[in-house]
Amino acid sequence: MFAKVAEEGSFAAAAATMGVSVATVSRAVTRLEERLGGRLFNRTSRRLALTDYGHTLAERAAKIYADAEEAEDFARETSSRPRGLVKLAAPLSFGARWVAPLLPEFFRIYPDIAVDLHLTDAHADLIGDGFDAALRIAIMEDSSLAARLIAPVRRFVVASPAYLLRCGRPQHPHDLGAHECLTYANRSKRDVWRFTHQSGEECTIRPTGPLRVTSVEALLPMLIAGLAITELPEFVATQYFADKQLEPILTDWRLPEGGLYFVTPTARARPAKVSALADFFISRLAAAEWSAETLMGWKPPGHRIE
Repeated sequence: MFAKVAEEGSFAAAAATMGVSVATVSRAVTRLEERLGGRLFNRTSRRLALTDYGHTLAERAAKIYADAEEAEDFARETSSRPRGLVKLAAPLSFGARWVAPLLPEFFRIYPDIAVDLHLTDAHADLIGDGFDAALRIAIMEDSSLAARLIAPVRRFVVASPAYLLRCGRPQHPHDLGAHECLTYANRSKRDVWRFTHQSGEECTIRPTGPLRVTSVEALLPMLIAGLAITELPEFVATQYFADKQLEPILTDWRLPEGGLYFVTPTARARPAKVSALADFFISRLAAAEWSAETLMGWKPPGHRIE
């Protein structure tokens, strides 16, 4: 403020330039004089002039002011222009199949952004592990995180035709108790499958079988070999429906449905690099090309997102 008053030759002009009140500028200069122990201006009712002491400081103060403006302009440009490193978490199978193929296009559009992509089916702690964002497939519970829904993701109970021919087709969730059922370890309510019939009937079972895994991909060899039943997310299951390697069972029943979300620690003051990444993936993944409706024109009864 001292530099601006010295440049403008007036407290009022400096205040107008800086968008503050005259009193604010006057108090700031007075505090500076008290801290430095010398007068910077000679003031009369009609005139304001630098003292000799003020002259010795004015040039340096002007340089400090210019440096501050330059730093602020750089910070504003950096925060508004998509550039820098984004640390992103995504589910392992989904990330490898649907996220990684999109990255060449993303980097062509945003060459100044780098992505540190962590593919894991473990639940990533965005704040604790320092992630800028995550693509998360879940039934989102109340959270301090900011989550934007991209697309619904259903779950299917599936088996191979060979398994069904050999062991029979379950007609009710309770029938699963007589079957080998593979389970998925990285789930908050693991080993519980909750079904709802289109009539409204509800049924909860605890599947049992010889294998529990931390990655969906590890379930597939057992399924395709015709040795078990499991439940799979839509983006995996539908890849095997078209060629009849797997087929959905208990289709009059549904499991709780979630969605694909873009999640950030907060929606406030989100850097431009994160906003660019969010907008890109939302625009590319919203069509849900993996969905049963898109691939097969099939919609399970009573579908909804919780």
